[in-house]
Amino acid sequence: MRRSSQILAIVISAALAPAIIAALAFGLRAQERKLPGTLTLTAYDTGSSGFNIAVAVGKALKERAGSDVRVLPAGNDLARLAPVKAGRAQLSATGIGAYFAQEGVFEFAIDGWGPQPLRLLLSATDCNGLTLGVAADTGVKAVKDLKGKRVGMVVGAPALNQGALAVLAFGGLTKKDVSLVEFSSYGAMWKGLVNNQVDAAFGSTIAGQAKEVEASPRGLVFPPTPAADAAGWARVRTIGPYIAPQQVTCGPGMSAAQPRELPSYPYPIFVAYAQQSSELVYALTKAMLAHYPAYKDGAPGAAGLELKRQNLSWVVPYHEGAVRAFREVGAWKPEHDAHNQGLVKRQDTLLAAFRAFTKSKPPSDEASFRSAWMTARAAALAKAGLEQVFE
Repeated sequence: MRRSSQILAIVISAALAPAIIAALAFGLRAQERKLPGTLTLTAYDTGSSGFNIAVAVGKALKERAGSDVRVLPAGNDLARLAPVKAGRAQLSATGIGAYFAQEGVFEFAIDGWGPQPLRLLLSATDCNGLTLGVAADTGVKAVKDLKGKRVGMVVGAPALNQGALAVLAFGGLTKKDVSLVEFSSYGAMWKGLVNNQVDAAFGSTIAGQAKEVEASPRGLVFPPTPAADAAGWARVRTIGPYIAPQQVTCGPGMSAAQPRELPSYPYPIFVAYAQQSSELVYALTKAMLAHYPAYKDGAPGAAGLELKRQNLSWVVPYHEGAVRAFREVGAWKPEHDAHNQGLVKRQDTLLAAFRAFTKSKPPSDEASFRSAWMTARAAALAKAGLEQVFE
């Protein structure tokens, strides 16, 4: 009788095993399905690396977490953040404009915008650099050699222009030491490099435009910015504190065997507003970390979203939901808490300053408004003992 009971128990267990496994699997999926059925995020224009990375992440989340991700392309920083600010999108895969938004500068130094309380989730840092590409026929070997040369600027593109000025600062140069040449777009600037209208242009070492210049009669070089040059990097950070030295392995003349020390910063940068649901941000960050293998090869640059490549002491604070996800994997340390709190204090200072400024009946025209705000901004940061960074 005992043996018959044992056999029956085994048979029942075998019969129930698939159901038990299915129930467990459902439980795991349900636990993961803290993500809403549909997520909406904004990104750079269709075809850009940021858009492609967002789509790759979305595909992985659809397949692994059951969440449909809508990616809305937008042509500039204001257009990328407007749907997030209005609650029509949960987050944005944007660029360094996220930092400019936090600071309330450049295109954000206008009525109706000002400093924005943004929070980080994840950002991508891949093998490429973001720096000044220089025509090889100029004979430039080091950044300081750009003195007197023509440097490209793009109208209405502070991310590019500020980056160029920061790299010049590494060589001890300012915009007064070079001849600034304005172009209507990023593509036009790099075409100007081919056509000998300019000698240097800011961009990515893996951009198609860089390859085009390299193949042209002018050729292309990327002057190094060694991390060991502490004074040079101190000058860079006064203009672009978001820029860091990196061993770049992707780009003309570079490889894993022949890296070059160049400036870089993350792109794209996944951000949400501070008031976004902590549970949603936690679930999304956790899902992006967990499903990294499913999207890392889905688009060039997507590998840069790897956990070990995250700078947890960067220039924009992390969302509390993202912090929770980082804590769970053992990446978030006490020093990160202190740094994050300092960044939140900076945001709070800027937000309070802008509220006070807009209540003071500032000028109505855009140029005068921006100038007056920048003066008020500088005073507020100085009073709080914080760096001004932007003039």
